[in-house]
Amino acid sequence: MRMEEGTFKMFSSISKKMIFLFHMLFYLWEASKANKTVSKPNVVIFMADDLGIGDLGCFGNKTLRTPNIDKLASEGAMLTQHIAASPLCSPSRAAFLTGRYSIRSGIASIHRSGVFLFSGSSGGLPSEETTFAKLLQQKGYSTALIGKWHLGIYCNSSSDFCHHPLSHGFDYFYGIPVTNLRDCKPGHGSVFIEGCKMFIRPSLQFIGIALISLKAIHYLGLSKGLLRALGYLFLIISVLLGLLLLWWYSYRYLNCILMRNHTIIQQPWIYENLTQRFTEEAKRFIKRNSEAPFLLFLSYPQVHTALFASQTFKGKSKHGLYGDAVEEMDWSIGEVLHVLDQWHLSEKTLVYFTSDQGAHVEEISINGEVHGGYNGIYKGGKSTNWEGGIRVPGIIRWPGVVGPDARIDEPTSNMDIFPTVIKLAGESLPKDRIIDGHDLMPLLQGNAVRSKHEFLFHYCNAHLNAVRWHPRNSTSIWKVFFFTPNFSPEDSNGCYDYHVCFCQGDFVTYHNPPLLFDLSKDPEEKNPLTPETESQFYDIIQVIQQAVNNHTTSLPSVPNQLSLDNILWKPWLQPCCSSFLQLCYCDHDIDENKDVL
Repeated sequence: MRMEEGTFKMFSSISKKMIFLFHMLFYLWEASKANKTVSKPNVVIFMADDLGIGDLGCFGNKTLRTPNIDKLASEGAMLTQHIAASPLCSPSRAAFLTGRYSIRSGIASIHRSGVFLFSGSSGGLPSEETTFAKLLQQKGYSTALIGKWHLGIYCNSSSDFCHHPLSHGFDYFYGIPVTNLRDCKPGHGSVFIEGCKMFIRPSLQFIGIALISLKAIHYLGLSKGLLRALGYLFLIISVLLGLLLLWWYSYRYLNCILMRNHTIIQQPWIYENLTQRFTEEAKRFIKRNSEAPFLLFLSYPQVHTALFASQTFKGKSKHGLYGDAVEEMDWSIGEVLHVLDQWHLSEKTLVYFTSDQGAHVEEISINGEVHGGYNGIYKGGKSTNWEGGIRVPGIIRWPGVVGPDARIDEPTSNMDIFPTVIKLAGESLPKDRIIDGHDLMPLLQGNAVRSKHEFLFHYCNAHLNAVRWHPRNSTSIWKVFFFTPNFSPEDSNGCYDYHVCFCQGDFVTYHNPPLLFDLSKDPEEKNPLTPETESQFYDIIQVIQQAVNNHTTSLPSVPNQLSLDNILWKPWLQPCCSSFLQLCYCDHDIDENKDVL
């Protein structure tokens, strides 16, 4: 018995050591997995323009074919409450790149135009702002932006390039510095003519009245001096209107520009195979940087109007030209992901897919074809802070680090990419400014179950429009509106007359007390709550108002980059690859297979 007891104790001791060893090995394995998240991964970012959350198969669409984006979602995590920081392009992209609400950088208009429209204007992302591209560049990353920028080019001269992507941390730029508008593509109508009907019609009426008045004065034989003065006034106004109309019709040549770094290579750009060209540039960038960490930001002009698709995809979808453009973009993403696989980079690369805001639902072509996307169950669309305007698809894949088929149902923001990639690159967050985004890795790896975003603030230009509150001890997600647009997608005479909804005056309705919704029960924002239907109504409003007060006191006084002076066209800032007499026309896009970096 003693021998058996000794043997048992010996085996028991060995067993405990084995268990201890197993635990140590397991701990080291887990630690190695955790360390992988700080090993300077490559970063590939795909951003669509005006893509609706309901346009993708992985988010419920049954008729549009997006197999590559769907596969990306199945291999990673879907962010089901992913929020754009603005419902318009320029402020949304500024917030995304800096991790900060765009009002902090002055990309917030107090006028109607909430985006940059002209290549020859002086506004843009300020030099004082720090993008994640700049911080990754400082950590040894090769960085490239391919596609749309939309955050300015110049400040004071056509050679300073102060707002250009190369001044904000990108080593390489191949793309369009402003945006893709219907005015860029002949036969697709004009944003400016549609948006300025309220000015053009009264002007034409004025000219008609002036002509009748001049005729009447002449017929009645009244003062020749008065007649001459009115004639000069009429002539001046007519010339100014004529120049304005000429400028509008020249928009394509002046603003639809394709650049490689600081050089204009097509003016205006050629739509034919544009997506293929962006895709090939992205693939070449990955191949020539496969041995070192890189950041690739592939920023698609699609599916912003004017819509376009190559011959391979045109007419192939079930949703007209809009569907063709979505499916071609999906093909492009598949091509880039295939290159990552070819070069054995997939497990070393964090891939992120999103849209800069929701679908522009009321977009209709001049032929009556629907050119706007689908926001699923969500109300409203681009330029509004209804969920359809700001709830965007969010997908993150990183094999071996982020588990497959994951769903994050907590509120997240596109501002969160800034701190996420900065920390993964081993860089510290800036200490001299407020960063509004939060690191996503704890949520993505299951180390946190709650978002750090207790409050999210939703701006319509420079005006605080709505606030989202996710209390720490509650499953509710409250959202209040201080004003709402006088528009609904069903109203074809709504914002369409002006291209987008505006944020003030007669275009909105103010609410006191604010409208209140519980998005956890009413994501469609159909039923505003009242003190009678929600017992904590006034308590909720009070907490949110205090959060607004705290947020407002944190806002610095900065120059307004979207002031009238900054957004208006300045002839001395107009980029032109030829003389004005040649209508700023050129086509210097070089052979696609040539290594340009």
